[in-house]
Formats: sequence, C-alpha cells, structure tokens
Amino acid sequence: MVWKNPADLLRLLVVALLVYPLLVVILRVSGKRTLSKLNAFDFVVTVALGSTLATILLSRDVSLVEGVLALALLVGLQYGVALLAVRWPPSQRLLKARPTLLLRDGRLRHETMRSVRVAESEIRQAARSQGTGDLGDLAAVVLETDGSLSIITRAGLGDGSSLADVPDAQPRPGG
Repeated sequence: MVWKNPADLLRLLVVALLVYPLLVVILRVSGKRTLSKLNAFDFVVTVALGSTLATILLSRDVSLVEGVLALALLVGLQYGVALLAVRWPPSQRLLKARPTLLLRDGRLRHETMRSVRVAESEIRQAARSQGTGDLGDLAAVVLETDGSLSIITRAGLGDGSSLADVPDAQPRPGG
C-alpha cells in the first residue's frame, strides 16, 4: 500500500510546513547553547526534540498546538537547566560530566583510559591532528565533557590554569 488516505499526506505536508519553521524559531530564540557541542544532557534533549517532531508530523493524536508546546517545553527546560548550571555551579556535578585527564607529562593514564573507553590510538590521532608527533612532548590530554580530546603542549600549558577544572591535573610535587 502506497498510502492509506490522501488526506493524511496533505495533513503531513501542512503540519511540516508549520512546525519546522516554528522549531527553527524556538531554537534560535533559545540561544547558541541549545545548538552547541553536545554533552549527555544536550544529547538527550536533541533526541527528544527529534522524537517529538516525528510524533507531531506522523501522529494524528497530537494536535499542532500540543506539539509546538512540547517542543517549546523541551527547549525551555534545556535553557533552564543550562541557566541553573551557570548560576549555581554545584548543579554541574549532577548535570554534566567532568573533564578527564588521559595523559599527563607525556605519560598515558591507562587505567583512566580504560574506564572512559578511549584507545591509545585515539589519543595519538588527536595529537597528530594538532601537529604533535610525540606524546612525550605533551603536557596533557583531556577528554572533554562533549567527548572531544583537548591537546595541551608543554609550551601551551603556561601556568596550568587551563587544567584548573580537570580532576587529578595538578602537577606532581617535583614534577
């Protein structure tokens, strides 16, 4: 069967033409944070937005107004949680992962790498992409909260303040 009812195709077309621009407006109004690199919470909101959009488009049981309200509610909640994380820093422990130190002073931290499921080859690839050929030349490699790897060279470490929010990143005594 190609379609059950031609009216369903017309409904889908009309709803998509109305909902899609509304979703774009809602996302633009909510700010850049909603569309930034994804941490776990942002990913959940993004999946929920996609699921809600699909439900609005394909389900006759959800009215256009209910669907748009659901999209706005999800974006509003994400905005509220991001605002909470900025205004009340202790909430970040619940909402976000913390950066993880994978290499310090040229030495890989294998136990930590296993626990966060990052292979040595991934660290080497990230180092190469930053133009560094030898891991021994690195001050640190950090797995960021969005899943990206940050490479810090010894020259780029400076006073070490870039590692201030990374657990276990403070220099060892005499090292």
